Amino acid sequence: MGPRQTGVAAGQGLLPDRYPTADFFVCDIFDAIPKADLGTMEHPVFSLSTRPDRRILDYAHNGVEISVIPSVKGLATIHDKDILIFCISQLMAALNAGREISRTVKLKAHDLLVATNRDTSGDGYKRLRDAFERLAGTRITTNLSTGPKDDQIEVTRGFGLIESWEIIRHSRKGRMISVSVTLSEWLYRAVLGKSVLTLNRDYFRLRKPLERRVYELARKHCGRQSSWRISVDTLHKKSGSASPRRVFRAMLRQIIQADILPDYHITEEPGDLIRFTLRDQVIESGAGPVLSPEVFEEIRALAPGRDVYALEAEWRRFWASSGRPRLRSPDKAFVGWVRSRKE
Repeated sequence: MGPRQTGVAAGQGLLPDRYPTADFFVCDIFDAIPKADLGTMEHPVFSLSTRPDRRILDYAHNGVEISVIPSVKGLATIHDKDILIFCISQLMAALNAGREISRTVKLKAHDLLVATNRDTSGDGYKRLRDAFERLAGTRITTNLSTGPKDDQIEVTRGFGLIESWEIIRHSRKGRMISVSVTLSEWLYRAVLGKSVLTLNRDYFRLRKPLERRVYELARKHCGRQSSWRISVDTLHKKSGSASPRRVFRAMLRQIIQADILPDYHITEEPGDLIRFTLRDQVIESGAGPVLSPEVFEEIRALAPGRDVYALEAEWRRFWASSGRPRLRSPDKAFVGWVRSRKE
């Protein structure tokens, strides 16, 4: 989605889009639509602190129990989650394209940094390594199930968010060039069960940890509904914020005032409630015009190397922003849009 005017100057509070031309690269890495697993979107697993957080995070809500135990490096943070989002997005893009996948994802560190709007300086690579260590060191015990609903049983288990990571090689300057990440079985089951949701790419431009967490909760619970209400107390609990309630409310009001969350507008309502209202409908693959399976083969030939499902999602957003016109031939409209974009 493009820039929008808000209660503050457009873009204020958001990180700059460091790689605005990445969408035009002929590379699946940048076209894979950002996706996150439902479990960590709904329940607090990541620290919102910007300093090493070594507290044990205990959470219980509606029968779900989660205990998150840090390593000496501290809890994995909401910004560390970018790595998981990147890996999940790549796996889902591969699944949608009919390719085989495994729990181990091999990637180029530079691609991960660019796709998640991170700095590619030497310090950026160091922060990436620190994030790997926190993700591998943070241990979770939970009875929350993932994977296909017909294959779920309640089992309390313990695991790390990633099972392992490995730097494949270094350049002469000492930078990591490529790495492999092995996801936990728990997260991998979420991918296989397609228990994921699409995120707005501007999620990676949100500066503050609480902004990211509030967006996740809105995306999970509001989704494509016109609005969603939640009490301040429940939002405080589900956010995982360690701040006192009064401080949490003050930070929440700052987010409301800035009004920069992708997709959602937030307001306070009587009764100590927070209301999320959809800005522009989030278009999922398969929503709106019906496309034939054959058209995707035509698109692959027309735009070799591109992720056809990412193109489909972008085209559906374009269709929605154009007023959702009735299309006599969705296939022809999709092909024509891809041709014009390519030109």
